Amino acid sequence: MEQPEVLTDLDVASASNTTKSVMKKLPEVTTAFWVMKTAATTLGETAGDLFAQTLKLGYFLTTIALFAVFVVTLVVQLRSSRYNPFFYWTVILSTSMAGTTMSDFMNRDAGAGYLPAGATRLGWGPQGLGLGYPAGAAILVSVLLAIFAGWRLSGMTFRIRDIVTFRGEALFWSAILVSNTLGTSMGDFLSDSSGLGYAGGALLVTGLLGMLLALTKAPAVPNVLLFWIAFVLTRPLGATAGDLLTKPVAKGGLGLGTAGSSAVLLAVLFALMAYAQVCERRSASRPVTEERTPVSRKAG
Repeated sequence: MEQPEVLTDLDVASASNTTKSVMKKLPEVTTAFWVMKTAATTLGETAGDLFAQTLKLGYFLTTIALFAVFVVTLVVQLRSSRYNPFFYWTVILSTSMAGTTMSDFMNRDAGAGYLPAGATRLGWGPQGLGLGYPAGAAILVSVLLAIFAGWRLSGMTFRIRDIVTFRGEALFWSAILVSNTLGTSMGDFLSDSSGLGYAGGALLVTGLLGMLLALTKAPAVPNVLLFWIAFVLTRPLGATAGDLLTKPVAKGGLGLGTAGSSAVLLAVLFALMAYAQVCERRSASRPVTEERTPVSRKAG
């Protein structure tokens, strides 16, 4: 009589993990994830302002250039067969930079309040649509809700660790780009128009993120919903923190400038990316050693 093939839960888990290691394109959501997201969005604010304002390329030309960078980095990410921290966080950074100048182009114009002292224009091309922060934010909220509605109707998961299809990843990155642009509008509103100032705006957003963290303990609130709210809110945190670092002391900032702040933040982000890459390689090569209960299965 043919002997049954004896498998263990370890064998089943190993096969499942092999499939996931090949298919996983997005990172696990951990504390390190949120630290890197905040660093990337803050750098996106300072670098976007560096190109558009400090180098005086203007919002229009800078938006075109940074959107092209976003497309290139996204193609690299989509063509990758598995999660690579450098690919993933480069796209996050490019969406943050592009989102900064896209938001500025939507909301601002050639008014004196948006131009360096003594300047009448900022770069080549249209100076901005001048929609204002409330109207710009309303448009972006509508676009983001439309993306989520289409995502919902597609039947695909909102959990980023379970997104393994090209279409799911395309929806994810569309939501990221719009949410980063929306977050910039929210951050600029808090910094410039709310009366809170740069530090006050950053503290307000930090408090809201703390409330979301507390709500993760409430079973009635879906963690997926909290994740996406937090993902949007980390962008205004980066925007207000970036403004706090770069704006003149007379305006309530620290006066560190866009170039110096961007260089330091880039070094920090690359160090975090390198650390994440090392952790990912260790995780992929680590053997599973836990004892499992044998499971019998008839062969053939």
